[in-house]
Amino acid sequence: MNREEHSFLAEETVEEASRIFKALGDPTRIRMLYLLSQEECSVNHIAEVLGLTQSAVSHQLSFLRNLRLVKYRREGNSFYYTYDDEHVVSILKQVINHIEHE
Repeated sequence: MNREEHSFLAEETVEEASRIFKALGDPTRIRMLYLLSQEECSVNHIAEVLGLTQSAVSHQLSFLRNLRLVKYRREGNSFYYTYDDEHVVSILKQVINHIEHE
């Protein structure tokens, strides 16, 4: 194929994909996304289940929220999070299946 026959990604698309893969490159964020793919969770619940401080959880959720990978709803003084992108959760689960496949 000649260069003219190839399709290329927009630079913005490449940069956004890089940021998402960076998010998925962190063990804590992988654990959080996997947990949120199973159930909606409060910050306190995430901290308790994953053995993290509320501050650490909030920091990571902010990072994931900025990438539109998680979303939240407010109920009183509590925030409840869930995943916001089925595509990314699907990629995560495919990677886990790949690793666990014998």
